[in-house]
Amino acid sequence: MVQLRDKKSGDGEFLELTKKIHKITRKKRIPLIINDRVDVARLVDAEGVHLGEEDLPVKEAREILGSKKIIGASASDIKTAKIKEKEGADYIGLGPVFETGSKEIEKPLGVEILKEAKRSLKIPVFPIGGINLSNLDQIISTGTKRIAVISAIFMAEDVRKAAQELLEKLK
Repeated sequence: MVQLRDKKSGDGEFLELTKKIHKITRKKRIPLIINDRVDVARLVDAEGVHLGEEDLPVKEAREILGSKKIIGASASDIKTAKIKEKEGADYIGLGPVFETGSKEIEKPLGVEILKEAKRSLKIPVFPIGGINLSNLDQIISTGTKRIAVISAIFMAEDVRKAAQELLEKLK
């Protein structure tokens, strides 16, 4: 999956960018998940949306997008993750697991929460926050098979190589 996250563009600019990206991801059969913006996800017929803890509730997003679209939700603790699961989320983005430059945080959650999530939740969990090649073994040791990354790929000199290395290690 590719999640489009753009916190700076205006509405029109974001819509146009989403259309361009969706044209590419659709051709490659890669699901496009739109961060926060249920309206844009619906307008471009994206495969789904990812909702932060302060965004539109999962239940309302499901009413807008229907039962066939993917709805992911962020959680920073197991209690919130369980609530989002009960509301109908298809997956949880859980974190931040490690220190990250993408968000201001008080304290990372650490990898132990991933073991608890595996026991407590029925839906897939994607750990997020500061994950990179050097700490990926800690994630894998919890039995986690999925990750969500930003900096580990986009801050790399060779984006394609960085993505490939993460995928290889996950296999």
